[in-house]
Amino acid sequence: MGQLTTHVLDTARGKPADNMNWALYRADTERTVLATGCTNADGRNAGPILAGADFVSGIYELVFYVAEYFRNGGIELPDPAFLDEVVIRFGIAEPHSHYHVPLLISPYGYSTYRGS
Repeated sequence: MGQLTTHVLDTARGKPADNMNWALYRADTERTVLATGCTNADGRNAGPILAGADFVSGIYELVFYVAEYFRNGGIELPDPAFLDEVVIRFGIAEPHSHYHVPLLISPYGYSTYRGS
């Protein structure tokens, strides 16, 4: 059974990004919110973001609210922040597979890839 997971690392502080809010949208039809959540102390979601019968082929957007995270953590950012939200738009072609979408984030840059 396939599933979608994430892991957010705060590269500015060298630790997991705990308490970062995120939202998952289906994006190949009318943009529809499928799930929302917040990362835990390890920078992960408590369980899969999407799994089972809901985990189907298509285009998705995972939105991370990074400016809110950094401001809540005491990092002073300009207004508006250089990175307010990070939107990762990706496709699921094999719904029986595990899709892991890590995010490495700082106030001025980010990186992502398909993890395992």
